[in-house]
Amino acid sequence: MTSKERAELRAKANPLEPIFQIGKEGISDNLIAQLDDALDARELLKVRVHLETAPKTPREFADALAAPLGAEVIQVIGGVIVLYRKADKEKINKKKQERAKAHGKKPAKKQVKIKGLRQRSREAEAAAQKAKANRKGKSGRGGKY
Repeated sequence: MTSKERAELRAKANPLEPIFQIGKEGISDNLIAQLDDALDARELLKVRVHLETAPKTPREFADALAAPLGAEVIQVIGGVIVLYRKADKEKINKKKQERAKAHGKKPAKKQVKIKGLRQRSREAEAAAQKAKANRKGKSGRGGKY
């Protein structure tokens, strides 16, 4: 990653709030799984390290998180780590299908829309024409007279 790309990502990360926290327990498998899902959804996120209680420095945590997540450390300032990983659309779709199977749901099928066409049975079409004729009436003025 070039320094210009890193600078752009730092600028994008500036208004973001940290959505994960690392405290005295350090890094767990659950935290890595949640960060993985969040990186798929957002690509860029902040993690706060509680400096008073954390067993390691924020830089050590950043390096320890980047390796299993396949993410890049954009910056570490104070107790805040900024991570970035380009979202992989195929991986996201595969995860969604696995979750749907695990919960007993069928994966969503792609719906095909037919523009401007409405399928009707012959009986429904005939009923619609009959109702139109009744509304119009014999005089053709739009009502029954």
